[in-house]
Amino acid sequence: MSVEATVEAVVETPTETTPRKKRREKKDKSKKKQPKVLIFTTPTCPWCRRAKRYFREKGIRFKEVDVTKDPRAAKDLVRWTGQMGVPVIRIGNHFIVGFDKPKIDKLLDIKN
Repeated sequence: MSVEATVEAVVETPTETTPRKKRREKKDKSKKKQPKVLIFTTPTCPWCRRAKRYFREKGIRFKEVDVTKDPRAAKDLVRWTGQMGVPVIRIGNHFIVGFDKPKIDKLLDIKN
């Protein structure tokens, strides 16, 4: 078989992954990417535990920052929000002071 015939055969042969790839791309577009979620907590805070439980129930990925173990994060938190209490939840670039479900649901597009 000549090189030209091989190239034509390869070009004309459909790949198996093309339809799957298109379906995957469609699925990815319909699925919205979750904004980054940080929750600033302390070990003794009951509202922090409730917020973390709520995120787990809703399947929300989050990163926890314990301000008792990270003094720099505690200082940053006061500088960003003017608050010394927890929980403070950062969703994308928005800060929520306290466990405010309606604000969390709105920012994460959670439908109850």
